[in-house]
Parts: sequence; structure tokens; C-alpha cells
Amino acid sequence: MPINSTKIDFLNELKRNNNRDWFNENKPRFQDVQLEAKAFYEEIKQGLLQFDDIENFKMFRIYRDVRFSKDKTPYKPHFAGSFSRSGKRLRGGYYLRIRPGESFLAGGFWTPNKEDLFRIRKEFEIGDQEMRDILKAPDFKRIFGGQLEGEELKTAPKGFQKEHPAIDLIRKKGFIAVRKFSDKEVLSPDFLKEVLFSFQTLGPFFDYMSEVLTTDLNGVSTIE
Repeated sequence: MPINSTKIDFLNELKRNNNRDWFNENKPRFQDVQLEAKAFYEEIKQGLLQFDDIENFKMFRIYRDVRFSKDKTPYKPHFAGSFSRSGKRLRGGYYLRIRPGESFLAGGFWTPNKEDLFRIRKEFEIGDQEMRDILKAPDFKRIFGGQLEGEELKTAPKGFQKEHPAIDLIRKKGFIAVRKFSDKEVLSPDFLKEVLFSFQTLGPFFDYMSEVLTTDLNGVSTIE
């Protein structure tokens, strides 16, 4: 089921009327478009299963937690879902957000734990050529701009040299590839195909990072 203007129209209206009274009056509409959105995300999951092993799919609630936020609007004017890769052998995950004017997909490693982050940084310290080759591959450059996004330190992490040739990778706290979409692209009948092709393009990146995170610096497996 493709994304249609009904969903985008509802999200635009919600953005303009982000309050409980309007939402409650329009809850039947929300429930209809939510069901359609869930069906679309389920199609993505089924497509992912054709080339990857997905352990978990989560569609995020539209309700915002405003307890610690300056923004007190109660609802998220978007749909979003994540897909986690399976088990200890495969790492990372996929994400898609549909929001008028601000839709994007992403794949990678949002917040690696302390041990994983150190292991990744040590790999880049030893050699970064394999990752550079992945980033400059034609499809990766065309779809993701040939770069990784994510939070990063302003300087070198403790124990690493700030002059290291791979310091741009070593400073990162997350390793995420991002592709943005216009509303026209979201509403295109080819949107699902583009999402899945983008995710499939991440294959070499995920293979490399999963191998790093399941071996020690000598290449010996750390999982049973």
C-alpha cells in the first residue's frame, strides 16, 4: 500500500493543530491513516526479509513524552518505524520517518555501547581503507552522499591521536547513513522500491561493521 496524500494531509493538519481537542475530534481519521501506515511499514519489513534477517519491527507511538521537553505539543506529526537486524551476529538497524517536508530513512548504528564504540574506533585506528571504499561506492555515494552522519566529539577521544588520518571516523559517536525524501518522492508509486533499494545498498556497510563487532582485533570471533 503506497503512501498517499490522505496520510500527508492528516499529518499537515496535525502539525497546524497540535492539541488534544483537535486530535480527539479527528481520532477516527488518525486511526484510519495509522492502519494504512502500519501496512506500509509491514511491506517494508517483508521486503527487508528478502535480503536481510530482521529480528524486530517497531512502529513508534504518535504521542510525545513532554515531561522534560520545552516543546509541549502532545503529538508527533509523523509516522516512524525501526527494523532491528537479528541476533549477536548481525548488528545495526533501519529507520524510516514520514513527515511532511522532513521525511528520511537511515541505517546504521545510532548509539553503540561503550565497548562496541571502542572496538569500532580501534578498527579505524588500525586501518580505514575498507570503510572508505564502502563510502565511495557509486550507489552509496548517490544515495547517501558518500558519508556517515551521527553525533561526534569535537576532538579525539581519550587514547587516540587527534592527528590520526581517520580521526573524522574515530571522533564519531554514531555511524548512520541518511537519505532524505521530498513529499513528491514519498507520494511516488516507486517510494517503497526506493526505500528498499536504499536499505539494500547498506549491505556492505552492515557486513563490515557486523564483522568488526563480532571479532577481536586479531579477527577471532567473539561470539559462540
